[in-house]
Amino acid sequence: MRIVLVLRQRKFIYFGRYRHRFDLSRLQLRTSHAEIEGMPESNEIEIRLHHLRRSFYEGRRERVVLDDVCVEFGRGESIAIRGRSGSGKSTLLNLIGAIDAPDAGQVIVSGVDISDLSERDRTLFRRQHIGFVYQAFNLIPTLSVADNIRFVLELNQVKGQAAAQRIDELLVAVGLGDRADSFPDVLSGGEQQRVAIARALCHAPSVLIADEPTGNLDDGTADTILGLLNELVRQNGSTLLIATHSLRVATSCDRTFELHGGRLEELSSGGDDA
Repeated sequence: MRIVLVLRQRKFIYFGRYRHRFDLSRLQLRTSHAEIEGMPESNEIEIRLHHLRRSFYEGRRERVVLDDVCVEFGRGESIAIRGRSGSGKSTLLNLIGAIDAPDAGQVIVSGVDISDLSERDRTLFRRQHIGFVYQAFNLIPTLSVADNIRFVLELNQVKGQAAAQRIDELLVAVGLGDRADSFPDVLSGGEQQRVAIARALCHAPSVLIADEPTGNLDDGTADTILGLLNELVRQNGSTLLIATHSLRVATSCDRTFELHGGRLEELSSGGDDA
């Protein structure tokens, strides 16, 4: 049985086959950590980007979005990626999230080099190791709150009582323990984003990617969502990456980077809003 879900925002595609299980032993690490120059071996590094490059063509003109990006993100860290619209934030997150593949360089996540995997293997890796939270929530309107979460659990072969227990735990954690049978259209924006967070964390991903997760929320609700994200990610031991325009969001994270002209630069605390 094949399930296909097209998420309209930025044309993300998330799909899976129930009959296949993801096996890390099938994936060969193309370059060992020790062979990556300038990047020390460490069990605490969750994400390594090595000389990463990605460009797109606009007619005959090549537009370089990421140019020789080298960086490491630690396990359990929260990272803000700032930059103006069109600077490449979403492109960077798509590469780390195994949605896209680079033109050159390496993306190593959870010890696996995902840079040159087939589309199918990237999908399998993404299903088990990456969680996504979007600005537009991207809940399935015809499914209840519980079934929106159950959908991802079943893709990872978690069913029956185990799935029901996990759903209950997550909804209590995000403060929606009494909304399991509700549908997205009766929830507020903040409540929908809480469901999206529960769904993103249901399979205990090693990396949680949030693309402007508070962009559609008022300041008070946004602060609540940011606090919830950070709390649950730390409990889960995941690495959190947030793309944002906002200094307010960035200051809630452990480290802040700015993407400009294809280069990724770490910022000191403070600074002006982009």
